[in-house]
Amino acid sequence: MIRPEFIIEELRKNMPDADLDMVWRAYAFAARCHRGQKRLSGEGYLVHPLEVASMLAKMKLGHVSISAGLLHDTIEDTFATHEEIKQMFGDEVLLLVDGVTKLSLIESSTQEERQAENVRKMILAMSEDIRVILIKLADRLHNMRTLDSLRPVKQKKIAQETLDIYAPLANRLGIGWIKTELENLSFKYIWPSEYREIQKRVAAVEDEREKYVEKIVNEVNEVLEKEGIKADVRGRSKHYFSIFSKMRRQDISFDEVFDLMGVRVITDSDSACYMVLGLIHNLYKPIPGKLKDYIALPKENMYQSLHTAIVGPEGRAVEIQIRSRRMHLISEEGIAAHWRYKEGGSREGKYDDQIVWLRRLMEWQQEIKNPHEFLEYVKIDLFPEEVYVFTPQQEVKPLPRGATPIDFAYAIHTDLGFHCIGAKVNGKIASLRHELKNGDIVDILTSQQQKPSRDWLKYVKTSKARTKIRAFIGQAEKQRALTLGKEALEKELARLDLDPAEYITETKLLPYAQAAGYMSLDSMFIGLGLGKLKIQQFLRKIVPKAAFDKKNKMSLRGVIKKFIVRSPKSPKPSGVRIQDMDDILIKFAHCCDPVPGDAIKGFISRGRGLIVHTADCPNSKNLGLDSERCVDVKWDIKAEGKHLVMILVETEDRPGMLAQISVCISDNGANITDAMIRTDSHKRGSVHVTIEVRNLKHLQSVMNSLMRVKGVISVERVRDRQGVLASRANRMKQ
Repeated sequence: MIRPEFIIEELRKNMPDADLDMVWRAYAFAARCHRGQKRLSGEGYLVHPLEVASMLAKMKLGHVSISAGLLHDTIEDTFATHEEIKQMFGDEVLLLVDGVTKLSLIESSTQEERQAENVRKMILAMSEDIRVILIKLADRLHNMRTLDSLRPVKQKKIAQETLDIYAPLANRLGIGWIKTELENLSFKYIWPSEYREIQKRVAAVEDEREKYVEKIVNEVNEVLEKEGIKADVRGRSKHYFSIFSKMRRQDISFDEVFDLMGVRVITDSDSACYMVLGLIHNLYKPIPGKLKDYIALPKENMYQSLHTAIVGPEGRAVEIQIRSRRMHLISEEGIAAHWRYKEGGSREGKYDDQIVWLRRLMEWQQEIKNPHEFLEYVKIDLFPEEVYVFTPQQEVKPLPRGATPIDFAYAIHTDLGFHCIGAKVNGKIASLRHELKNGDIVDILTSQQQKPSRDWLKYVKTSKARTKIRAFIGQAEKQRALTLGKEALEKELARLDLDPAEYITETKLLPYAQAAGYMSLDSMFIGLGLGKLKIQQFLRKIVPKAAFDKKNKMSLRGVIKKFIVRSPKSPKPSGVRIQDMDDILIKFAHCCDPVPGDAIKGFISRGRGLIVHTADCPNSKNLGLDSERCVDVKWDIKAEGKHLVMILVETEDRPGMLAQISVCISDNGANITDAMIRTDSHKRGSVHVTIEVRNLKHLQSVMNSLMRVKGVISVERVRDRQGVLASRANRMKQ
């Protein structure tokens, strides 16, 4: 266990004037609060805050941060109160401790909501004091180091959250050593077999790789010494997760990853970096397109370096990074190196120009209420790969890789994004889908008639653009739903020979709207328009029963006479009943393939008869807006029949799988009418099988049996059979 004396000594070395007494008092208070508590690993709980405080000392933070690190779990996990922390250690320490305390008392219905609220609170706390996230990162890193004591499901869940949020945060803050360790630890628990394989493969070539890099290091050192340039030249290992990511991103094998180890040159001055670059390019042949100048255009996390790739001895590609000692310090410690607090004094300038991304997070986190969207946008804004593009006035704008002119337009101004119709990229007209590249000069073209489209969401990359587009579309859809809902209600009242003007008044409708959970008539109309409030059910509350009785005597037959083609003779049993009528053409919708047991709806189609959809089919919800043509239907349990359903079986890619699937389906009394098989590069197979089943219970029995077949990973019902078949037909044409 780390001893507090080691932390005190590190603090004294980095900050001679630090308040050491505060740290000792924080240690004593934490020890008293956590007395008797154990971690799941069995060790005393105090080990955890000591490890966190040790990491903060390693980041060269001061006595306030280290004290907060020692106390960070006291409010959440012990009987310590905010008042005690404030009284004993002051407002500044309390602000940091409260910032990293989980919102364990917040009542939210899902894990996603709890995670979203925790991240939201972190962002707000970061805006007050960046040290909050430094403490949180140290807390998460030690938790990841001790993850072995948890159940595998919990391990994977925490590791995934770490990879999605905390590793990108460390990268955004420029703390390279934390980012790398968080990624490797997450990799170990999310993809354990791949982790072990890469670990084994790297160890197998370790000696040969080190000898090769040592040869390059010696050759570079020799050239630099001749030119009188002082520099530290060293080998640089590619960490496991970086190797895995490259293999997945480029769809290559381990043997095709040539830059498992690179070379880093650290100079004494910034100006020497470009001289070293020239000398290395004279010594080795540079690979075209691989030079990246992050000195002239630093990343948003303050990272600066020159990256190049050369053809080394034996024709092997080697990546070389060149940076000064100042740049190297920032690349490893990031904001912790750049932002040295005078603890206990003023914290003016809390929004540093070099972490503008934090301002962006602050802007849109207040606008997004949906937890799923909020976490999605956090991940987008922490996306590490960037391109740098320019306005016509030569102002640089950093954007995520793959960003489009729409992202660029919203980055400049929201109104410019709303009215964007295209762009000139380097003087040439480009579409809204065009992916911007480093160095592009972008001039946005606008029209006042242009409005955001839902299609834009398919190719924008920035969180700001997605937030603004979705907000605009949501408002437009609400307005459309309001109009549709009001018109539908008017139409239904008129159909009942009632005067809409008499019924659609605030006095008449508002009490019923509020009883249904709507605070205004407009929100009620929106509910009707979106199908959330069923119009027939609502009508029965506001319209006299006599009006319904009179109309219902002839309504159904009238609608059928108006729209439907009657069968010239009694059709074969369909398995669906509609009141007492047996001469109606009934068809099952191919978009959802209903089977007996599914909740269903009927929709009268012009000239095609009654089309039966599942109740949760998106198409049936859209058709439901036209209530005149909607018919209540139910299954006829006496009628027997066979119904086509498509299922998707995900399997391991190995011989005999299709045969096993076929036998299993046959043994369960179902017949296969069609099958499509595809495999991918990850040794997975996908089998789309169309089968005939009697009802939902029969289908579930088949699916359950398939899940017991060795090698089957998952089985699910496909709702859009026709879409899958059409996609196959298109591929065959190509």
